[in-house]
Amino acid sequence: MSGPLRPRTDRGRVLLVLALVAVVTVFTATVPLLRDFFDLRVYYGTVHMWVHHGGRIYDYHVPGTSYGFTYPPFAALTMLPLALLDRTSAIVVSLLVNLAALAAVLRILAGPGWRRHGWFRWALCLCLLALFEPLRDTFSFGQVNLVLLALVLGDCWLLATGRGRWAGAGIGLAAAVKLTPALFIGLLLIAGRRRAAGFATAVAAAATALAAWADPRASHFYWTEALWETGRVGRLDYVSNQSLQGVLARLGETGRPLWATAVLLTLCVWAWRARGAVKAGDWTAAFALTGAAACLVSPITWVHHLVWLLPSFAVLLRAGHPRIAGALYAVLCTSVVWLWFDDASGIGGFLGSNTYTWITLGLLIGLPTGQSRLVRLPLARSLSTTAAAPSPESPAATAGSDQSVPSADFDAAATTGAAGDVCRGRGLARSPSSEPTGSTRPAAPKPQSSSPRASSYTVDPAS
Repeated sequence: MSGPLRPRTDRGRVLLVLALVAVVTVFTATVPLLRDFFDLRVYYGTVHMWVHHGGRIYDYHVPGTSYGFTYPPFAALTMLPLALLDRTSAIVVSLLVNLAALAAVLRILAGPGWRRHGWFRWALCLCLLALFEPLRDTFSFGQVNLVLLALVLGDCWLLATGRGRWAGAGIGLAAAVKLTPALFIGLLLIAGRRRAAGFATAVAAAATALAAWADPRASHFYWTEALWETGRVGRLDYVSNQSLQGVLARLGETGRPLWATAVLLTLCVWAWRARGAVKAGDWTAAFALTGAAACLVSPITWVHHLVWLLPSFAVLLRAGHPRIAGALYAVLCTSVVWLWFDDASGIGGFLGSNTYTWITLGLLIGLPTGQSRLVRLPLARSLSTTAAAPSPESPAATAGSDQSVPSADFDAAATTGAAGDVCRGRGLARSPSSEPTGSTRPAAPKPQSSSPRASSYTVDPAS
């Protein structure tokens, strides 16, 4: 059933897509693209100093700042190709890699019937995704989380389609690049997939050992010193930190016992809910819950790390809750937490500055699991709120064993066409800054290394 806002001709669809692209382009050109590929500059400078100047991985600082490399040594090893590129080429490669990762994520979440949506629906979907603050920051920072999400979801696809023999490789690689995805190994253990968990652990260990062989000093420094210094990554109370520890730090509670208690309770809720999702054969929901839990328990979860919430929105759409998904998604498009950048005191500051944390916590607690009815993307229908009846040609899927189809398949029947609710976020005008965690204000002191051997290397690496 066509809605009044949906173009009836190809020409009308093309014009609508072009108009939306223009709006999104103006928005992204004036509001969020103030990051100047900062994280990519960290990666690029670190690798160039390491390869071309004989420097140490964790001693490099971006010129004029105190920010440097904070990932495990294997991450630097995977970024060695940057040593062959100039800055412009590195930016192009970063954009292409993130686009490929986004395509892989959408392909997995959309399921085997992704072609049925057609170019028009996917074009609208991409326009909406371009407004999603964590995603647009991932691109404009040159971040790696989208690539890690694609690796992890690859294992989700293997498990959901009964190809679990090789499951675990993606999780293992992701955990070797960044520690947060290691929680997905815990998911495999909860699900009783010991072989996959062992494989993921072996892959992560092998990658870590390879990095230790390539640079023993860097590995020793990271695992004995840098890993335990959260101050190297940034201020815990900084408004971009949307983890549980960020909430506590903004309240002035920096003690480890209270944070450890909050983490333990969160992990208990996650284990209970993820186990239920796996028992229902709902691997996508299980992975979505794990991504949300990882964002909550990590000491620091910058706004751009919240790309791990994308599977949760796919689950909400599949479960027939497009309006809830749209409302939450819209809030995550608004940059609303930055309203409390200067002052997060009072009840308003407590609620507002932690808005993204509340959304993540709500998804962990209330995300539907084990749904037997699959739905299409809201874009698959009109831009209206008219409900459609289930199609007899697309019978409802039944939650089953590991042999079931991916639970994020949107091609079954019964949907509402609330595409307009998916994201009506507004951007808050902000002035440019070099703050690498997403702020558009002047950067706060954030030492990258407490070691006295940190160098003062600040010259630009050779292009």
